[in-house]
Amino acid sequence: MRSAVVLSGAATLVLVAVASAAAWRDGAPVVPTDGSHAPEGTAWPFLLLLVGALVAYLAGLVAVRRGAPARVVLALGAAIQLVPLAAPLLLSTDAWTYWGYGWIASDGGGNPYVDSPADFPQSPAADYVGADWRDTTTVYGPLFTLLSEPVALLAGSSADAAAWLFKGLAAAAVLFAAAAVARAAARPALAVALVAWNPVLAIHLAGGGHNDALVGGLAALGVALAVRHRATLAGVAWTLAIAVKWVPVLFLALAALAARRRGRPTGLAAAAATGAAVGAVATLLYGLDWLRAFEPLAENAVRETSYALPSRLEQLGLPHAVSIGLAAAAAAAGLAWIARDAWRGVPRHGRAACLVLATTPYLAVWYLAWAVPLAAVDEDRVARVAALALTAYLLPQTIPL
Repeated sequence: MRSAVVLSGAATLVLVAVASAAAWRDGAPVVPTDGSHAPEGTAWPFLLLLVGALVAYLAGLVAVRRGAPARVVLALGAAIQLVPLAAPLLLSTDAWTYWGYGWIASDGGGNPYVDSPADFPQSPAADYVGADWRDTTTVYGPLFTLLSEPVALLAGSSADAAAWLFKGLAAAAVLFAAAAVARAAARPALAVALVAWNPVLAIHLAGGGHNDALVGGLAALGVALAVRHRATLAGVAWTLAIAVKWVPVLFLALAALAARRRGRPTGLAAAAATGAAVGAVATLLYGLDWLRAFEPLAENAVRETSYALPSRLEQLGLPHAVSIGLAAAAAAAGLAWIARDAWRGVPRHGRAACLVLATTPYLAVWYLAWAVPLAAVDEDRVARVAALALTAYLLPQTIPL
């Protein structure tokens, strides 16, 4: 059985490596240029390589489920997640946008919650920031902005260095999430394989350098610490995740409900103290303007991506209001059911994460970075199947075809 595990893991690795290497071809459409994507129409070979990697990954999960050493699985997972670091920046300009915001605060003398990249044409990131974000202030929490400043300083004027630094952080965060779920899951090898062997995470997170990997790593750490009855540290981890993006508020609430039901510490005091400390530092550096990072909550309620399921309903002919209403009703009903389970002592973070992805009008493939680890740590077949289904569904998103 170990040979089947190694074979499937190696196949996933090779296919991810070939896809990463193919990005070096002149004019490769998966490499963003001028703040956007290269011309569309020639990325089918890249997509087929990822489809093959996904098939190998699924076969690997079956093999690992029948028994495999966790260290072997983790070693292969590390290779899968790290190999895209040898590729150019893939499929998104977000890493360069992070660089632009970090430069504003570290070198530009501005405030990324007040000033947009367009206000700093002298920035070395000016020509690389995503076209949709050049006139927009940062939408990220204060912890990520604080982290972006030293990254911008290290990158200097090099776009390649900026891309690689954010890609490296993302790859490290995915592997950190895999290690965290291994400490908490009943079947560590399977949990690690679900996260670290995922080729979509490798290409989009390590390849694109998205900060959702940090959210996933910190959220997985919060669950792992809670499982090991370290509520105070879990509260710290959850709050740090929230300080990158807001979504983990939901997971913290579920964890607190379940802990309260079981008569265990909730970690909410530590979460509040950590939030106060991060908020104080952010206020010192950015004033109260950092609170503007929460504005995208309202904006995303009226924005849609084509892969969001409400958008798919509209493509079938349903009016916009009806599709959004159905998604909102499904989210409300599903979260009420999940909250009931949490009140009974079972938090079901994985189901909650997948439900958010299934009902949000603004769905991006890199959100898998926190949904997959949370599904991996739960002994919940429904959550794991949902995470795998979402992985397959979102695989083509952002790939020019």
